[in-house]
Amino acid sequence: MLAAYVEKLGPPDEIRFGELPDPVPGPTDVLVDVMAATVNPVDTFVRSGIFSTPLPFPYVLGRDAVGTVAAAGAGTPGFRAGDRVWCNSLGHEGRQGAAAQRVAVPVDRLYHLPDGVDPADAVTTAHPAATAHLALFAHGRLRPGETVVVTGAAGNVGSALVVMAVEAGARVIATASAHDAEYCASLGAAGTLDYRDPALTERIGELAPRGVDLHIDTHGGHDLAGAVELLAPRGRIVMLAGVRSRPVLPAGPFFMKDASIHGFVISHATTAELARAAVDINRLLAAKLLRPRRTETLPLSAAAQAHRRMENGELHGRRLVLRPDLTTTDV
Repeated sequence: MLAAYVEKLGPPDEIRFGELPDPVPGPTDVLVDVMAATVNPVDTFVRSGIFSTPLPFPYVLGRDAVGTVAAAGAGTPGFRAGDRVWCNSLGHEGRQGAAAQRVAVPVDRLYHLPDGVDPADAVTTAHPAATAHLALFAHGRLRPGETVVVTGAAGNVGSALVVMAVEAGARVIATASAHDAEYCASLGAAGTLDYRDPALTERIGELAPRGVDLHIDTHGGHDLAGAVELLAPRGRIVMLAGVRSRPVLPAGPFFMKDASIHGFVISHATTAELARAAVDINRLLAAKLLRPRRTETLPLSAAAQAHRRMENGELHGRRLVLRPDLTTTDV
């Protein structure tokens, strides 16, 4: 099969594209023909070595795949050849990645794709939406009627946070670039504020006079002083970005509010947590409430280019779809 892979950790120049042996599924694996893969920031972290995890070499890149079942055995009940499926947790803890023509997926990490859902929508949404679900429910303990602040609300994870929080009955205050206000409103945000506003904390406070129940930072800036000031009693802060961030916590006001901070990475999520997220993701995909804002399709052979563009900050909210069935001349 053709795959995008590395033989050692390093920069995007280490990425190779070529033939590797087809995966051999274990007794509880499903063999999947890949229709589409994508590139997430975590993929670049793993490839470069920033995020340390056991890897087999040559290591196939990528977390997310949408495809059709090629073969399913007795140890993989619920799946049969021809089923459309997706996964968002390959390429970690010894598992080979998604950027290949075929992948072997553990049955407890594989989900059916609802009828009518575009594979490109699913593959580009699966990872950020699962991250958003974990932030809101597994770690943020969101309840209906609460007020949520989402920073970076126009981004991939941020937009999924807005959609999921609103759908769960919360009131969302979004921060984003001024030109993204209309987009955030279309997702259901009750108010959108310019993240560059020097009086941002004060403006959020005006929109949430009773305090903020859940504050989620997707861009990694982590203004903990502002976040703690805004929190309602027993408010929660969830951090899911900013691997190099070293914010200062105003400890006194923080503990006086009985507040809490939770940090997480999706790579450490349990299969049960991911499965719960998949149920909601499928429902929202089928309802067309979850979808990427912009996509760009590339052949699988362009994986190195895709990693390079992501690390250089060239995507600006655009999601890349890697198609194993395309060649360079097809694009």
